[in-house]
Amino acid sequence: MDVDAIIKNLNLKFRNIDGNKLLIAIATDKDKNVLMTAFMSKESLKKTFETGYMHYYSTSRKKLWKKGEESGNVQKVKEIYRDCDGDALLFVVEQTGWACHEGYYSCFHYKLDLENNRIYTVGDKFD
Repeated sequence: MDVDAIIKNLNLKFRNIDGNKLLIAIATDKDKNVLMTAFMSKESLKKTFETGYMHYYSTSRKKLWKKGEESGNVQKVKEIYRDCDGDALLFVVEQTGWACHEGYYSCFHYKLDLENNRIYTVGDKFD
């Protein structure tokens, strides 16, 4: 697999974020439930294509990381979509365990109630 050719053919637009060329990655499950968003560098995108498992770039740790490398909660890639601007990719993944580092299936487990100025936690927390 010529990963560089694939990336070139995708016509991706990596953005300069904190001195790094990154793009937005959105991970959903097969039912299109949003699991998480993160950044990807060209290197993490290559690792994802080569292994079939999600790799991201951590802007706080300034390094590439494989999702689930410590927790075992890996994301196996099933489908990939590019947005119309070429600056974001949507990955449909098979999620093992939970996606959120706080122990929830999705990182989007805080529901905003603007009318009452409150935030609610939704969903079950895994043990």
